[in-house]
Formats: sequence, structure tokens, C-alpha cells
Amino acid sequence: MKTTKDKIIRRLKIIEGQVRGVQKMVEKDTYCIDVITQTSAAKQGLSNLEDLLLERHLGSCVLNQVKSGQADKAKKEILKVYKLKRV
Repeated sequence: MKTTKDKIIRRLKIIEGQVRGVQKMVEKDTYCIDVITQTSAAKQGLSNLEDLLLERHLGSCVLNQVKSGQADKAKKEILKVYKLKRV
């Protein structure tokens, strides 16, 4: 079974390919709506990646912080990420 890190790296490679594809589309003067469709797909890929990273962080780093008496630090990190995701 793939580790979370393997999944993250795989998703990053997919996103990298999407961005390169968008660059080629722009260089070839591809129809704007088609380019926008691909940029939307790349943004969704990044959003899914963020979700995976956050899940990993909550399941390891945050739990360890709480267990070691750093609940305030964990709370601040969670709120910071929450605010970033709302933008």
C-alpha cells in the first residue's frame, strides 16, 4: 500500500504535468476557455493536495503537539490553516 508521502509526490507530479500543459497551451495560442478549464483542473489538484497534507498534519503533528502539552500551538496552526483555506 502506498504511503501518504508517495500519494503526495504522485499528486505533485500530476499537477506539475498539468501546469506544463497549460504553458504549452498558452504558447500555442489555445482557445482561452480550454486554458481556463485546465487551470481549474490544476487548482482543484492543489486543493486536493492541501486536503491530504492537512489530514496528514492533523493525524500526526497536531496529535503529537496536544499529547506533549502544546495544545495552544496546535490550535493556532489549525486556525491559521482554516483562514488560509477560506480565501
